[in-house]
Formats: sequence, structure tokens, C-alpha cells
Amino acid sequence: MKNVISRRSFLKAAGIIGASAALAACGGSASSAVSGSAASSEAASSEAASSEAAQVLSTTDALRIAGLKGPTTMGLVNLLSMEADGTAAMDYDLQLYGAADEIVPLLMKGELDMAAIPANLAATLYQKTNGGIQAVAVNTLGVLYVVEKGDTVHSFADLKGRTILSTGKGTTPEYVLRYLLRKNGIDPDKDVKIEYYSEASEVTAQMAATKKDAIAVLPQPYVTAAQMKDSSLRVVLDLTREWNKVCDTQLITGVTVVRTAYAEEHPEEVINFLKDYQKSVDAANDDLDGTAALCEEVGVVAKAAIAKKALPKCNIVYRIGDEMKADVNAYLQVLYDASPAAVGGKLPDANFYYTEATVAKRVQKAFQRLVNSLK
Repeated sequence: MKNVISRRSFLKAAGIIGASAALAACGGSASSAVSGSAASSEAASSEAASSEAAQVLSTTDALRIAGLKGPTTMGLVNLLSMEADGTAAMDYDLQLYGAADEIVPLLMKGELDMAAIPANLAATLYQKTNGGIQAVAVNTLGVLYVVEKGDTVHSFADLKGRTILSTGKGTTPEYVLRYLLRKNGIDPDKDVKIEYYSEASEVTAQMAATKKDAIAVLPQPYVTAAQMKDSSLRVVLDLTREWNKVCDTQLITGVTVVRTAYAEEHPEEVINFLKDYQKSVDAANDDLDGTAALCEEVGVVAKAAIAKKALPKCNIVYRIGDEMKADVNAYLQVLYDASPAAVGGKLPDANFYYTEATVAKRVQKAFQRLVNSLK
């Protein structure tokens, strides 16, 4: 019985063959490129070859990526508008969750390909999965603030003896708060009471129900949302600024991770994603109206007006490669020194950081797909 190749498979095969031929022109036969002997010829013409392969590979199934409500996903939402207007390199299935512990099992079971999660959680998952995930980008820097309904807090010292509402038990908000409390001479287990809630919206609701003197640690854009509802709410401490007073590393809220198996099997898709992601982050910082509208539409932020006002305060970034590694390494070291459990018991090794596959590897995977499509 003959194998039937769909029009999509045919176009994909033609593109793969074209990419392989172009690569061969750079320094050897297509077979030698697949075997790895052409790995050294990764210059301009090799880049052109990989771009051609990227175009045909963009017809694969949508990349499944998860994010949390809040700042770490605000840099992702423009992927959807890019997909809609045909400027994205591939299709995206963006899934939104209220808490990181909802995302973790989906990643571990292979039901997600990527996710935007707290940096220390990424390190912990790397240990638990024996290298099953990798960090591909830093997506958000510091976004945490201490807010008060009242006028009693003017420094960290004023937090002593108080109850603090917060999200993120076991993730960035908890570890940052505890670290800064200790650095300011306050025992987080004895001198304050910290009450944790699963979502920032629960914290803001609790603050609204409290008549006075409520204190909370909130991320943007929830700080902005709370202040728009209650003008008496004050931002009393910028935790990024407080971090910089006692630490010479960069405060990092979130990273975007990929399943290692996905990155190995789909190197072209990861490269295409990163190119699209950089454009999406640029739009989040430059096109406030468009991004804010998408944030409301997707459910990342309740209202576009809130998102627009909060976006400039969210420190949304796109940092990859050596810059990502340096920032994340230093940040995780601070957390590890404070509490090894914060990063999963030990610091992740160099394989925790994604590196782009060689052209030879990418062409090898493309040929494997061609062979599989003909079976």
C-alpha cells in the first residue's frame, strides 16, 4: 500500500530538502551536515538555510505554553496578535493559570511544552525532573511592592509585629520577603505573621474587607488594580529598590522554561519562539494600548485600563543566553545561601540553561521528520 503524503507534508518535505541543500552549499553534502561534520559552517548562508527550514516547520502543531495571571504573562500576550495577523513564525496555544502549582504537573507529564514560572521554581523543577526542563529566557525582573491601607509603615522596621498578606508561598514572593526581612533584622518566623493566599486577587479582596492598617506584598499589576479601587492604599516599599540596598544581584521574578525533550526534538520551533517572543516583549513595552487590550481579552489582567497603567512598572524583559545565565545564577545563589530549599536543595548546573542547537542538529531533526512523514 502506498504512503499518502498530505499537501502540508509535501511542502514541509520540499522545504527541508531545500534547507539541507543550502546547508550543503556552505561546506559539504547534506548527509555530512546531518552527521555533524558541517557544524563549523554556521555563518550567514547557514542562517539562511535555517530560516528556510523555519518557515516550513511553522506548520506543525501549536506550541503549548502556560503562564500565570500577572506580569510574567504580559510579555507573552502579543504572540496571539502576531499569530492572528500572520507575522508569527508558528502557532501558539497560550494557557492561563492562577497558581504555579497548577502548571507544574502539566509540564512534568508533557502536556505543556513551555511555561513562564518563578525563577526559583524553575530551578527546583530542574532538580526534581533530573534535568527535564531548561530556562530559555528571563521574562520579568522585580515587580513586588509592600502596600498598606493606612499610614503606619515607612520602613522595613515598621513591619515588625505586624501581619502581612501575600501570595506565592514557596515561590518568589515568599523568598524575597523572607530574605529582605532577615536583612533588615526581622525574624520572618517570630517577628511577623505572614498569611499566604493562592492568588493576588484574594489578597486585594482581603485588604478591601479590612477597615484599616492592612499590609500586603503584591505584584504589579495588582498594586495598580488595588489602588484604582481604593485611593487610600499606599505603596510603602518597593522591594526591588530594597533588594538593591542589600544585594548586588538582579532581582528576578520569572523565567520562561522549555521541556528539555521538546527542545531536543523541536530545535527549530524553540528558535522561532524566541524570535517571536522578543517581538512580543518589545510590543509589551512599546505598544501599551494594544498589549493592555490583549491582557484584558486573555484574562491576564481584569481591565485594559489597569494593564496600561501597570505595564511600565512591571519590568518585562527578554534576556537570553549568557546574560540570562549570569543574572539567574547570581539570583539563585542568593536564595540558596538564604535557604537551599528555595532552589530545590542545590544550585542547578550549566545544563539548566538552554543553548541554541547547531545547524547540523537542526537539519538532522528536519530529516528525521521527513522520514517519519513518509512512513
